[in-house]
Amino acid sequence: MNSTQPTILIPGGINPRVRSRVEAEFDAIAIETADPALLDAGTRAKVTGIASATIIDAGFIDAFPNLAIIANFGVGYDVVDARHAASRGVMVTNTPDVLSDEVADTTVGLLLNTLRELPKAEAYVRAGRWAAEGPYPLTSLTLRGRTVGIFGLGRIGLAIARRLEAFGLPIHYHTRNKRNDVDFTWHDTLGGLAKAVDTLVVVVPGGAATEKAVNADILDALGAQGVLISVGRGSTLDEDALIVALRERRIAAAGLDVFAHEPNVPQALMDLPNACLLPHVASASVSTRNAMADLVVDNLAAWLDGRPALTPVPECAGLDRKPG
Repeated sequence: MNSTQPTILIPGGINPRVRSRVEAEFDAIAIETADPALLDAGTRAKVTGIASATIIDAGFIDAFPNLAIIANFGVGYDVVDARHAASRGVMVTNTPDVLSDEVADTTVGLLLNTLRELPKAEAYVRAGRWAAEGPYPLTSLTLRGRTVGIFGLGRIGLAIARRLEAFGLPIHYHTRNKRNDVDFTWHDTLGGLAKAVDTLVVVVPGGAATEKAVNADILDALGAQGVLISVGRGSTLDEDALIVALRERRIAAAGLDVFAHEPNVPQALMDLPNACLLPHVASASVSTRNAMADLVVDNLAAWLDGRPALTPVPECAGLDRKPG
């Protein structure tokens, strides 16, 4: 602890590199959960920065009268009330770019695993079934000949698109506005995208605007040979509708890295043979998580030193300097 440095609060769990750097470079305070009642008024008044990977709502923000910045660990920041923070002059940052390639790589791997059943094939070998029963059954699905739709063509979505484009696949996408820097086919509705493709990759952020956007109608539009890949936020998918669609073979398969109530995954999903499931690991390599951690702390250091934040979220882009 260094009392001459700004005071940074860490509410709840966070990447160990964030914690170690904050403790080395700032006056650090850690609490078990994001509950301001765990701190007295004097301590709350000292806090000028928050490093977090948990829900930071308006009430929590308002509990810290001298708060200047909330540095969120992760590119998705729907857990932070950024609009309220901006109204108070509080900067909010996230960790884009440094994880885009890792997530895109994992997305392609998840798609291949879902189509070609590679995890099941490895389990078949390890169980001795190849020797005992013969070759693994031919897979009914393949990447060949597919048309890919990407729901959300931001940094990560574009990285995914470029990789799948290299596989020789046509790329379609849906975003609120058409991009002028790509030649992919744009659809002005998600339903229109789903009807045009047989492989849908969902990589939009969470929040009210995307809550259960991928519902029964979208899955039906995707069709019986359709494959869904979800790597953004679990809230964007109607899990009950997906379970029905998979069970009734209204779509062929799904690969999921994110879920609505993590780490709890519906048993009905785990029981389905045409679902490939990962425990939210798209960016979970040591090097990528270290880069994310460094960006969290570097944002804190820059803003509290009076310099521009490195990666402000859009709601806070107009806040050029530390308030006051």
